[in-house]
Amino acid sequence: MAPKDKAAERASDNHPPEQHEGEEQTDSEDEAQNMNQVAGSSTGASTSTSKKKKKKKSKVSKALGAITGKSDIPDELVNEVLDKVKAEGSVPEQDLTVENIREALKQLKIMDVVQGKAGLGGINKKDMGEHKFWGTQPVPQPGEGPPIDDGFIEPSRPVEEVRQEPYPLHKDFEWSILDISDPSQCKEVYDLLSANYVEDDAASFRFQYSAEFLKWALMPPGYHKEWHIGVRVVATKKLVAFISGVPMTLKVRRNVINVTEINYLCVHKRLRSKRLAPVLIKEVTRQTHLKGIFQAIYTAGVVVPTPVSTCRYFHRSINVPKLVDIGFCFVPRNSTLARMMRLNAVPDSLSLPGIREMKEEDVLQVAQLFTKYIKRFDMHPIFDVEEIKHQFLSGRGQGNVGDGGPGRRKGQVTWAYVVEDPHTHQITDFFSFYSLPSAVIGNQKHPVLEAAYLYYYACDIVFEPNAEEGGLFKHRLQSLITDALVVANHAKFDVFNALTLMDNVSILKDLRFGEGDGFLNFYLYNWRTARLAGNNAEGDVPAGKGVGVVML
Repeated sequence: MAPKDKAAERASDNHPPEQHEGEEQTDSEDEAQNMNQVAGSSTGASTSTSKKKKKKKSKVSKALGAITGKSDIPDELVNEVLDKVKAEGSVPEQDLTVENIREALKQLKIMDVVQGKAGLGGINKKDMGEHKFWGTQPVPQPGEGPPIDDGFIEPSRPVEEVRQEPYPLHKDFEWSILDISDPSQCKEVYDLLSANYVEDDAASFRFQYSAEFLKWALMPPGYHKEWHIGVRVVATKKLVAFISGVPMTLKVRRNVINVTEINYLCVHKRLRSKRLAPVLIKEVTRQTHLKGIFQAIYTAGVVVPTPVSTCRYFHRSINVPKLVDIGFCFVPRNSTLARMMRLNAVPDSLSLPGIREMKEEDVLQVAQLFTKYIKRFDMHPIFDVEEIKHQFLSGRGQGNVGDGGPGRRKGQVTWAYVVEDPHTHQITDFFSFYSLPSAVIGNQKHPVLEAAYLYYYACDIVFEPNAEEGGLFKHRLQSLITDALVVANHAKFDVFNALTLMDNVSILKDLRFGEGDGFLNFYLYNWRTARLAGNNAEGDVPAGKGVGVVML
């Protein structure tokens, strides 16, 4: 949260809007729009100021051009990769052709987009020292080294010292607090995000947030309506920009802090030069300060000062023929579609005895199991019983399973299952995942890519002596997440995504999750702590064990 006399903070979101071609963008707005969280997947983008307002083809357009045939891989890159692969000797000679290398590079670009690659068209290449905007913020700066003690960077201020009036806007715009519980206002946010949140110049893929998803994500217990902030055009009342914050209680090592989870910064693509992003950030900062919150958590695909941890995306193909059709993956020269389908086949039925869908009467036991399990990680949320109910049950949809399609209720966003011991009737395990689809623009056969994202889970077997060292816990967790894949398959998901956090690292490769190129950086605002183990181990903490929070 930025003090009122400092430059605007850009905190959060893994799905940033892209700068419209030919538009200028200030350095602070460039930094702001480069920081965005998603959801399950992380997509960042970097833009540059054009003094002469030259129309340049964006990095995203170039990357996605390979999908639509509007761009090609440079011959120099193809030849360089070909030479390196030949030198390694890891690929059969008959497969080393220019055509195969070119096709493989194209598919990598496609997968970057669909998985939510960090930095569409490439990770932000800016040197850390060039981030002038972040140099003004209370965040750890490059070269500082690990902190001696954990704690705030700037002290909190009394509410009466916080700016009481909204920040001024251009005369053509006005502030608007959005009521997400109102279907018409929720639809306005949905329409804005759908058309502007993650859209490349070629308009090939676009994240498709449903109204049900937004209500689930933005209305947890204790949420503040004032933190759902929009900008409207005065003349038409059209919503053209949005940013959100929701409260979270977060434990970072030994400290419990109240933070704001910042998300969904979006400016209409035709207004990217109007400097709305920085003022949106300042306004949500002001609103959170008025509630006495001076710390924040956010994520982004790009690197700015200074990540507290970095996790990597992994994906598990389910509907292989469809993924091949839309270019998500391709059939290797030495393989066949039938073989790919066989290798990625998901079991037909659930395997764990006592597994069933979570019910409301399970909430207390799930809360107790979750609380005990999540403490094992250095950074994790603290959920009370009402929050557990919201996180795992409020997004389950309406009606019966099947009303919204195979394996789904109407409007279903979340899936949560528990394992009940048949003898003691105790909940021993649970898993959850959520749905975040993407529109495949212009594809008549497959207009939507159905993606599931692994959310929270827990197994009580981990507390048994030597359960981790002896492999007992890994085997149990592998069985649990296999059943999650079964549920996702029955609900007709095409791909299942996960990050290298919590205990995921131990099982992803065994369950045929493929390593993605996308990274998600975790940031804490106005809080110092040593780096947390994410994709890599940190000190004696194994990979993943530093991060126990899943950001939407």
